[in-house]
Amino acid sequence: MYLFTKLEDYNKDISIAFIGCGKFISMFLSQFNQLKKIKIDTIVDLKIENAKKNCLNSGLTQKTVDSINFANSLDEVIDRDIDIFIEATGNPIIGTVHAAKIIRKKKHIILVNVEADVTCGKYLSDLARDNNVICSMAYGDQPSLIVEQVEWARLNGFDVTCAGKGTKYHPTFEYSTPDTVWGYYGLNKERAEKESGMNPKMFNSFLCGDKSAIEMAAVSNATNLKCPSNGLTFPAVGVYDIAKKLIPKKEGGLIDYEGQVEVISSINLNQNDIPNDLRWGVYIVIKAQNQYVKNCFSDYGMVTDKTGTYSAIWRPYHYIGLELAQSMYSIALDQKATGFTKYYNADVASYAKKDLKIGEKLDGEGGFCARGRLVTAQKSKEEKILALGLSDGAIVKKEIKKDQVITLDDVELNLPKEVTKAREYQYNLI
Repeated sequence: MYLFTKLEDYNKDISIAFIGCGKFISMFLSQFNQLKKIKIDTIVDLKIENAKKNCLNSGLTQKTVDSINFANSLDEVIDRDIDIFIEATGNPIIGTVHAAKIIRKKKHIILVNVEADVTCGKYLSDLARDNNVICSMAYGDQPSLIVEQVEWARLNGFDVTCAGKGTKYHPTFEYSTPDTVWGYYGLNKERAEKESGMNPKMFNSFLCGDKSAIEMAAVSNATNLKCPSNGLTFPAVGVYDIAKKLIPKKEGGLIDYEGQVEVISSINLNQNDIPNDLRWGVYIVIKAQNQYVKNCFSDYGMVTDKTGTYSAIWRPYHYIGLELAQSMYSIALDQKATGFTKYYNADVASYAKKDLKIGEKLDGEGGFCARGRLVTAQKSKEEKILALGLSDGAIVKKEIKKDQVITLDDVELNLPKEVTKAREYQYNLI
């Protein structure tokens, strides 16, 4: 807290490097001219000219862009005098390799790459601890904001009954592909991809449920909240009903456990918008432990369930890369992460989006072949399920029917040693 006040007395620059310069980082760059004591040393991107274009489009001056060191690979820059690396490739396999290299060089890292965090995050956070550096979630992404709310609640003595986020979800969206995604957003391909630089696979992952599963796995692994029994259910719930419905079934609500994650939808099964939706926001439900607290909930106008036992707080928006600087300042000024993986509770399983034939290559999150579903890490290990984060590039070696779970035995993998080591490390924790 009070990082801005601390920043006023901070007498050096915070040197940062980005790996990947897409939409999230472009949003950060659009705020950069207003930020104090942050210096962009390096940007690593396979498409350097496109990265420079994104910098200029985001409002950086040509002089600032000219001062940045651009490179094609992390290996070229890892020994530079950089305080914090920001991994934003979105590729869980490459991101894990990058993160491990950075941590072993005893540099701090922010994982905008939540995909890597969910796939290998417990390994990476433990590796960071052992090297006395910080491996942090990215503030602005919903998992970090949810963790912040959970931390607030627990610090003040509340039990957290449920935590999660909002999204626009419908069961039919689960089969969306990068070819169909823009119609659901009300955009055309030219507007989305050419003018706004939006990645169709990434934005499809928000639509088809992959990203929700990934982000709730991240929250479960950071907070020790449970996964639902059979994956996320996406009930259509407005903000004034969160405290009434995101409570255990035995109390008249919709959730399986006291203390779990869940995502709520902004549309109902008829695909109509619901009132007071939380499409862009995050929430927690807290529980009063005695009658005096229930009275306080009532006395101060807090939204509760009918018994007055459960109350909810929510944040209507997340500002994505526009608030990423919070993580940088937290690391530099307080030596603290804005959320990190503490447990290996949850995984994201791969399910076939269509019938898959022998020899077919899977294409990962938001793609044409598989969709993600939140499962416990225990189930993932015991049933040898293929984690969605490992699926990009996997070769199918058995015929797989649509909607069937994909197992490790169904595919041929060619993973880097670091990723194999990370997965084995996490399995061995169970």
